[in-house]
Amino acid sequence: MKLSRSAGVSSAILLSAAFALAGAGAAYSAEQAAPRYVALGDSYSSGVGAGSYDSSSGNCKRSTKSYPALWAAAHAPASFSFTACSGARTGDVLSGQLAPLNSATGLVSISVGGNDAGFADVMTTCVLNSESTCLQRVQQARQYVATTLPGKLDQVYSAIRSKAPAARVVVLGYPRLYKINGSCIAGLSENERSALNAASDDLNAATAKRAADHGFTFGDVTGTFTGHQICSSDSWIHSVTLPIDNSYHPKAAGQSGGYLPVFSSAA
Repeated sequence: MKLSRSAGVSSAILLSAAFALAGAGAAYSAEQAAPRYVALGDSYSSGVGAGSYDSSSGNCKRSTKSYPALWAAAHAPASFSFTACSGARTGDVLSGQLAPLNSATGLVSISVGGNDAGFADVMTTCVLNSESTCLQRVQQARQYVATTLPGKLDQVYSAIRSKAPAARVVVLGYPRLYKINGSCIAGLSENERSALNAASDDLNAATAKRAADHGFTFGDVTGTFTGHQICSSDSWIHSVTLPIDNSYHPKAAGQSGGYLPVFSSAA
């Protein structure tokens, strides 16, 4: 049957609209598959301990072997902004890391809170002082995590959501540092190691609760690091080492085997 001229024009318009919608759908799917990614946080996100640092990142020590860089290399996001920095606390994230976030940001990762709780000072105290002094300092940190840290995390998470309202936000936790009754024959006592692991558990619990309350996904790395803590036969975490900044941070294997699978699953 021969179409009238008006019917042919109408059909052409409908076909054009259909192809336009299909193209828009394809573009939308591509954008979903390749989101604009912003990596925030502290040294566990910047990759301290993994080596291969970007010289332009200076003291922030952003590593090409960090989980954010590894994920970006594997997934080719539409853009990748890496502002995580060694030593960062919640206030540093708020004041210096959020600029890349905007309404087009599709994915955000962050680990923060350990430095607020005094991670470096806790470890220094435990390494250089008596068991009782160590346990007292760990308890102080655990008290801080229970009473003060949640409010600081709320400030950071609220700022992220305000600047990137459509983003999927993945909050990464921290591994337990030690395998109890492991292979270590020197160093901290088992009581000290157990207390430090318990402090990590507290930090993860507080972080997971605040993340959930903001609608974010929490990435628990405790499981992936199990069997790879300090005092295991295949540790993915530095003990006391040189350079000293690497101490008690994930090695490259910890970033690729401990953090990356958890983040990839959540992202």
